[in-house]
Amino acid sequence: MSGDTITHVITPTAETAAAKRQTPFSQSRAARELGLKRSEFDLAVHLGHIRTLPDEGGGGRRVDRAEIERLRAQEGFPEALRRRVEAVGTRDGAALMEVTAARFTRLARLGLVTPVKFYLNRYRAVVWLYLADELLEFAADPKSATLLNQPLPEVLRSQLDTGLDLRARNWRGRHLGFLLRQAGDPWERAGAVASMLDQVQVSEIVRDPYERAYLNRFRPQPPAHGTPDSPTAHLTERITTAQDPDEIEWLRADLARAVEEARTHRPAPSPAPRCTDRHPAQHGHPAEHRRPERRHPAHHRCPPAPERSGRSRQPEPPQRAEPVRRRERSRRLLGRFFHGDT
Repeated sequence: MSGDTITHVITPTAETAAAKRQTPFSQSRAARELGLKRSEFDLAVHLGHIRTLPDEGGGGRRVDRAEIERLRAQEGFPEALRRRVEAVGTRDGAALMEVTAARFTRLARLGLVTPVKFYLNRYRAVVWLYLADELLEFAADPKSATLLNQPLPEVLRSQLDTGLDLRARNWRGRHLGFLLRQAGDPWERAGAVASMLDQVQVSEIVRDPYERAYLNRFRPQPPAHGTPDSPTAHLTERITTAQDPDEIEWLRADLARAVEEARTHRPAPSPAPRCTDRHPAQHGHPAEHRRPERRHPAHHRCPPAPERSGRSRQPEPPQRAEPVRRRERSRRLLGRFFHGDT
Protein backbone atom coordinates (compact mmCIF):
# COMPACT_ATOMS: atom_id res chain seq x y z
CA MET A 1 0.00 0.00 0.00
CA SER A 2 1.61 3.23 -1.16
CA GLY A 3 1.03 6.81 -0.23
CA ASP A 4 1.95 9.19 2.50
CA THR A 5 0.53 8.86 5.99
CA ILE A 6 -0.52 12.14 7.56
CA THR A 7 -0.36 12.22 11.32
CA HIS A 8 -2.33 14.91 13.12
CA VAL A 9 -0.67 16.11 16.33
CA ILE A 10 -3.37 16.98 18.86
CA THR A 11 -2.23 19.42 21.54
CA PRO A 12 -3.81 18.40 24.85
CA THR A 13 -4.80 21.92 25.83
CA ALA A 14 -7.78 20.79 27.88
CA GLU A 15 -5.76 18.20 29.79
CA THR A 16 -2.94 20.68 30.40
CA ALA A 17 -5.34 23.29 31.74
CA ALA A 18 -7.01 20.74 34.02
CA ALA A 19 -3.65 19.58 35.37
CA LYS A 20 -2.64 23.18 35.99
CA ARG A 21 -5.82 23.81 37.94
CA GLN A 22 -5.02 20.84 40.17
CA THR A 23 -1.44 21.97 40.90
CA PRO A 24 -1.12 23.26 44.49
CA PHE A 25 0.08 26.79 45.15
CA SER A 26 3.42 27.61 46.65
CA GLN A 27 3.22 29.40 49.98
CA SER A 28 4.17 32.77 48.48
CA ARG A 29 1.56 32.43 45.78
CA ALA A 30 -1.06 31.29 48.32
CA ALA A 31 -0.35 34.37 50.48
CA ARG A 32 -0.96 36.62 47.46
CA GLU A 33 -4.14 34.77 46.57
CA LEU A 34 -5.46 35.29 50.10
CA GLY A 35 -4.35 38.92 50.32
CA LEU A 36 -2.08 38.29 53.31
CA LYS A 37 1.42 39.38 54.13
CA ARG A 38 3.90 36.56 54.27
CA SER A 39 4.25 36.94 58.06
CA GLU A 40 0.45 36.79 58.42
CA PHE A 41 0.29 33.74 56.18
CA ASP A 42 3.00 31.92 58.14
CA LEU A 43 1.22 32.64 61.40
CA ALA A 44 -2.09 31.42 59.95
CA VAL A 45 -0.42 28.16 58.97
CA HIS A 46 1.19 27.96 62.41
CA LEU A 47 -2.19 28.33 64.11
CA GLY A 48 -3.89 25.80 61.81
CA HIS A 49 -6.12 28.28 60.01
CA ILE A 50 -4.60 27.34 56.64
CA ARG A 51 -4.03 23.68 55.84
CA THR A 52 -0.90 22.80 53.91
CA LEU A 53 0.36 19.61 52.33
CA PRO A 54 3.88 18.32 51.65
CA ASP A 55 5.36 18.86 48.22
CA GLU A 56 6.08 15.57 46.45
CA GLY A 57 9.10 17.16 44.77
CA GLY A 58 10.66 18.07 48.10
CA GLY A 59 10.24 21.81 47.65
CA GLY A 60 8.54 22.57 50.95
CA ARG A 61 4.88 22.60 51.83
CA ARG A 62 2.21 23.84 49.47
CA VAL A 63 -1.45 24.89 49.61
CA ASP A 64 -4.14 23.11 47.66
CA ARG A 65 -6.36 25.25 45.46
CA ALA A 66 -9.43 23.83 47.17
CA GLU A 67 -8.11 25.21 50.47
CA ILE A 68 -7.84 28.67 48.92
CA GLU A 69 -11.44 28.45 47.73
CA ARG A 70 -12.59 27.30 51.18
CA LEU A 71 -11.00 30.30 52.85
CA ARG A 72 -12.38 32.70 50.28
CA ALA A 73 -15.88 31.36 50.87
CA GLN A 74 -15.76 32.16 54.59
CA GLU A 75 -17.82 35.05 55.90
CA GLY A 76 -15.94 38.31 56.26
CA PHE A 77 -12.97 37.23 54.11
CA PRO A 78 -10.25 38.52 54.14
CA GLU A 79 -10.69 40.87 57.15
CA ALA A 80 -11.87 38.05 59.43
CA LEU A 81 -8.79 35.97 58.59
CA ARG A 82 -6.49 38.93 59.21
CA ARG A 83 -8.05 39.56 62.63
CA ARG A 84 -7.41 35.95 63.64
CA VAL A 85 -3.69 36.30 62.92
CA GLU A 86 -3.19 39.81 64.29
CA ALA A 87 -0.21 39.80 66.68
CA VAL A 88 0.61 42.69 69.02
CA GLY A 89 3.45 43.54 71.37
CA THR A 90 3.44 44.43 75.03
CA ARG A 91 2.28 48.04 74.69
CA ASP A 92 -0.55 47.31 72.26
CA GLY A 93 -1.54 44.22 74.21
CA ALA A 94 -1.76 46.22 77.43
CA ALA A 95 -3.96 48.76 75.64
CA LEU A 96 -6.31 46.01 74.46
CA MET A 97 -6.62 44.62 77.99
CA GLU A 98 -6.79 48.14 79.50
CA VAL A 99 -3.93 47.54 81.92
CA THR A 100 -0.47 49.02 82.31
CA ALA A 101 2.48 47.61 80.40
CA ALA A 102 4.06 46.53 83.71
CA ARG A 103 0.92 44.59 84.71
CA PHE A 104 0.78 43.00 81.26
CA THR A 105 4.42 41.88 81.52
CA ARG A 106 3.76 40.31 84.93
CA LEU A 107 0.81 38.36 83.56
CA ALA A 108 2.93 37.15 80.66
CA ARG A 109 5.80 36.08 82.92
CA LEU A 110 3.32 34.11 85.04
CA GLY A 111 2.16 32.27 81.89
CA LEU A 112 -1.38 33.64 81.99
CA VAL A 113 -1.03 34.91 78.41
CA THR A 114 1.08 32.97 75.92
CA PRO A 115 3.21 34.55 73.19
CA VAL A 116 2.72 33.32 69.65
CA LYS A 117 6.01 34.52 68.14
CA PHE A 118 9.08 36.59 68.94
CA TYR A 119 11.87 38.52 67.31
CA LEU A 120 15.04 40.28 68.39
CA ASN A 121 15.37 44.03 67.92
CA ARG A 122 18.55 45.86 67.03
CA TYR A 123 19.57 45.92 70.69
CA ARG A 124 19.21 42.11 70.85
CA ALA A 125 16.24 42.45 73.16
CA VAL A 126 13.51 39.83 72.86
CA VAL A 127 10.19 41.23 71.64
CA TRP A 128 7.27 38.92 72.35
CA LEU A 129 4.09 39.06 70.27
CA TYR A 130 0.65 37.88 71.34
CA LEU A 131 -2.57 37.17 69.51
CA ALA A 132 -4.98 40.07 69.83
CA ASP A 133 -7.99 37.73 69.88
CA GLU A 134 -6.58 35.77 72.83
CA LEU A 135 -5.86 38.93 74.82
CA LEU A 136 -9.39 40.22 74.28
CA GLU A 137 -10.81 36.84 75.28
CA PHE A 138 -8.70 36.81 78.47
CA ALA A 139 -9.80 40.34 79.39
CA ALA A 140 -13.47 39.51 78.80
CA ASP A 141 -13.37 36.46 81.10
CA PRO A 142 -14.93 37.31 84.50
CA LYS A 143 -12.32 35.14 86.24
CA SER A 144 -9.60 37.51 85.06
CA ALA A 145 -11.12 40.63 86.60
CA THR A 146 -9.16 40.32 89.86
CA LEU A 147 -5.89 39.82 87.96
CA LEU A 148 -6.49 42.94 85.88
CA ASN A 149 -7.91 45.37 88.42
CA GLN A 150 -6.64 44.27 91.83
CA PRO A 151 -3.19 43.58 93.33
CA LEU A 152 -1.81 40.20 92.46
CA PRO A 153 -2.08 37.48 95.10
CA GLU A 154 0.89 36.93 97.37
CA VAL A 155 1.65 33.53 95.81
CA LEU A 156 2.00 35.05 92.36
CA ARG A 157 4.10 37.94 93.61
CA SER A 158 6.50 35.56 95.36
CA GLN A 159 6.91 33.60 92.12
CA LEU A 160 7.78 36.79 90.26
CA ASP A 161 10.27 37.72 92.97
CA THR A 162 12.13 34.44 92.38
CA GLY A 163 12.60 35.37 88.71
CA LEU A 164 9.85 33.24 87.19
CA ASP A 165 9.43 33.86 83.46
CA LEU A 166 7.35 31.37 81.49
CA ARG A 167 7.20 33.28 78.21
CA ALA A 168 9.91 31.28 76.44
CA ARG A 169 8.68 27.96 77.83
CA ASN A 170 5.09 28.64 76.81
CA TRP A 171 6.23 29.65 73.36
CA ARG A 172 8.17 26.37 73.04
CA GLY A 173 5.12 24.37 74.02
CA ARG A 174 3.00 26.20 71.47
CA HIS A 175 5.61 25.81 68.75
CA LEU A 176 5.98 22.10 69.49
CA GLY A 177 2.24 21.67 69.02
CA PHE A 178 2.53 23.32 65.62
CA LEU A 179 5.40 21.02 64.59
CA LEU A 180 3.50 17.93 65.71
CA ARG A 181 0.46 18.97 63.69
CA GLN A 182 2.62 19.33 60.59
CA ALA A 183 4.35 15.96 61.10
CA GLY A 184 2.91 13.14 59.04
CA ASP A 185 5.38 10.40 59.98
CA PRO A 186 6.58 8.91 63.29
CA TRP A 187 10.15 9.96 62.52
CA GLU A 188 8.97 13.52 61.85
CA ARG A 189 7.17 13.57 65.20
CA ALA A 190 10.30 12.31 66.92
CA GLY A 191 12.33 14.99 65.12
CA ALA A 192 9.90 17.67 66.31
CA VAL A 193 10.40 16.63 69.94
CA ALA A 194 14.17 16.42 69.44
CA SER A 195 14.25 20.00 68.13
CA MET A 196 13.38 21.22 71.63
CA LEU A 197 16.43 19.52 73.19
CA ASP A 198 20.13 20.12 72.71
CA GLN A 199 22.33 17.55 71.01
CA VAL A 200 23.73 16.25 74.29
CA GLN A 201 20.26 15.33 75.55
CA VAL A 202 19.36 13.73 72.21
CA SER A 203 22.56 11.65 72.11
CA GLU A 204 21.82 10.29 75.59
CA ILE A 205 18.37 9.10 74.46
CA VAL A 206 19.31 7.93 70.95
CA ARG A 207 22.68 6.21 71.34
CA ASP A 208 22.94 4.63 67.89
CA PRO A 209 24.85 7.13 65.70
CA TYR A 210 23.16 5.98 62.49
CA GLU A 211 19.75 6.25 64.11
CA ARG A 212 20.62 9.68 65.49
CA ALA A 213 21.77 10.87 62.07
CA TYR A 214 18.50 9.65 60.56
CA LEU A 215 16.54 11.45 63.28
CA ASN A 216 18.37 14.71 62.54
CA ARG A 217 17.09 14.57 58.97
CA PHE A 218 13.58 15.11 60.33
CA ARG A 219 14.57 17.66 62.96
CA PRO A 220 13.08 21.03 61.95
CA GLN A 221 15.32 24.04 62.04
CA PRO A 222 14.61 26.72 64.69
CA PRO A 223 13.49 30.18 63.59
CA ALA A 224 16.43 31.94 61.95
CA HIS A 225 17.63 35.04 63.80
CA GLY A 226 21.07 36.37 62.93
CA THR A 227 24.05 34.69 61.33
CA PRO A 228 25.31 31.36 62.72
CA ASP A 229 27.46 31.56 65.88
CA SER A 230 26.52 35.20 66.41
CA PRO A 231 25.25 36.48 69.79
CA THR A 232 21.78 36.79 68.26
CA ALA A 233 21.85 33.19 67.08
CA HIS A 234 22.98 31.97 70.52
CA LEU A 235 20.17 33.90 72.20
CA THR A 236 17.65 32.43 69.78
CA GLU A 237 18.97 28.94 70.47
CA ARG A 238 18.52 29.50 74.19
CA ILE A 239 14.92 30.56 73.67
CA THR A 240 14.09 27.61 71.40
CA THR A 241 15.79 24.95 73.57
CA ALA A 242 14.37 23.59 76.81
CA GLN A 243 16.05 25.05 79.89
CA ASP A 244 14.04 24.03 82.95
CA PRO A 245 14.89 20.61 84.46
CA ASP A 246 11.28 19.45 84.61
CA GLU A 247 10.71 20.54 81.01
CA ILE A 248 13.85 18.67 79.91
CA GLU A 249 12.77 15.48 81.68
CA TRP A 250 9.31 15.70 80.13
CA LEU A 251 10.75 16.13 76.63
CA ARG A 252 13.29 13.34 77.14
CA ALA A 253 10.50 10.94 78.06
CA ASP A 254 8.46 12.05 75.04
CA LEU A 255 11.48 11.62 72.76
CA ALA A 256 12.13 8.09 74.01
CA ARG A 257 8.52 7.11 73.32
CA ALA A 258 8.50 8.80 69.91
CA VAL A 259 11.74 7.11 68.81
CA GLU A 260 10.47 3.71 69.94
CA GLU A 261 7.32 4.23 67.90
CA ALA A 262 9.38 5.36 64.91
CA ARG A 263 11.59 2.24 65.15
CA THR A 264 8.50 0.06 65.02
CA HIS A 265 7.14 1.98 62.05
CA ARG A 266 10.39 1.99 60.04
CA PRO A 267 13.88 1.13 61.29
CA ALA A 268 16.56 3.69 60.61
CA PRO A 269 18.83 2.72 57.71
CA SER A 270 22.37 1.69 58.52
CA PRO A 271 25.29 0.84 56.21
CA ALA A 272 25.86 -2.80 55.29
CA PRO A 273 28.69 -4.51 57.21
CA ARG A 274 32.00 -4.43 55.35
CA CYS A 275 33.92 -7.69 54.84
CA THR A 276 37.58 -7.11 55.71
CA ASP A 277 38.77 -10.61 54.65
CA ARG A 278 40.49 -10.68 51.27
CA HIS A 279 39.19 -14.19 50.55
CA PRO A 280 35.62 -14.34 51.83
CA ALA A 281 34.16 -17.73 52.46
CA GLN A 282 32.02 -19.10 49.69
CA HIS A 283 28.38 -20.10 50.03
CA GLY A 284 27.94 -17.99 53.15
CA HIS A 285 30.27 -20.05 55.37
CA PRO A 286 32.25 -18.08 57.94
CA ALA A 287 35.91 -17.49 57.38
CA GLU A 288 37.02 -19.89 60.07
CA HIS A 289 35.49 -22.84 58.15
CA ARG A 290 37.60 -22.29 55.04
CA ARG A 291 39.71 -25.20 53.80
CA PRO A 292 43.27 -24.84 55.12
CA GLU A 293 46.00 -24.27 52.63
CA ARG A 294 47.99 -27.39 51.58
CA ARG A 295 51.62 -27.12 52.38
CA HIS A 296 54.42 -29.24 50.87
CA PRO A 297 56.40 -31.45 53.21
CA ALA A 298 59.96 -30.60 53.94
CA HIS A 299 61.50 -33.19 51.53
CA HIS A 300 59.41 -31.91 48.63
CA ARG A 301 60.47 -28.35 48.96
CA CYS A 302 62.69 -26.95 46.28
CA PRO A 303 66.15 -25.91 47.45
CA PRO A 304 66.79 -22.22 47.51
CA ALA A 305 68.43 -20.78 44.43
CA PRO A 306 72.11 -19.91 44.85
CA GLU A 307 72.93 -16.30 45.18
CA ARG A 308 74.44 -14.66 42.15
CA SER A 309 77.75 -12.93 42.44
CA GLY A 310 78.55 -9.64 40.92
CA ARG A 311 80.51 -11.22 37.96
CA SER A 312 78.69 -13.48 35.58
CA ARG A 313 79.97 -17.04 35.30
CA GLN A 314 80.99 -18.53 31.97
CA PRO A 315 79.18 -21.74 31.11
CA GLU A 316 81.33 -24.82 31.59
CA PRO A 317 82.24 -26.67 28.37
CA PRO A 318 80.65 -30.05 27.88
CA GLN A 319 82.73 -33.01 29.04
CA ARG A 320 84.50 -35.02 26.30
CA ALA A 321 83.58 -38.62 25.62
CA GLU A 322 85.85 -41.28 26.97
CA PRO A 323 88.81 -42.04 24.52
CA VAL A 324 88.44 -45.82 25.01
CA ARG A 325 85.05 -45.89 23.33
CA ARG A 326 86.30 -43.80 20.44
CA ARG A 327 89.32 -46.16 19.81
CA GLU A 328 87.14 -49.27 19.87
CA ARG A 329 84.81 -47.77 17.34
CA SER A 330 87.71 -46.89 15.03
CA ARG A 331 89.07 -50.46 15.20
CA ARG A 332 85.73 -51.94 14.17
CA LEU A 333 85.49 -49.64 11.18
CA LEU A 334 89.05 -50.40 10.06
CA GLY A 335 88.49 -54.14 10.49
CA ARG A 336 85.45 -54.04 8.24
CA PHE A 337 87.35 -52.07 5.66
CA PHE A 338 90.32 -54.49 5.48
CA HIS A 339 88.14 -57.58 5.49
CA GLY A 340 86.15 -56.14 2.65
CA ASP A 341 89.27 -55.65 0.57
CA THR A 342 90.42 -59.25 1.09
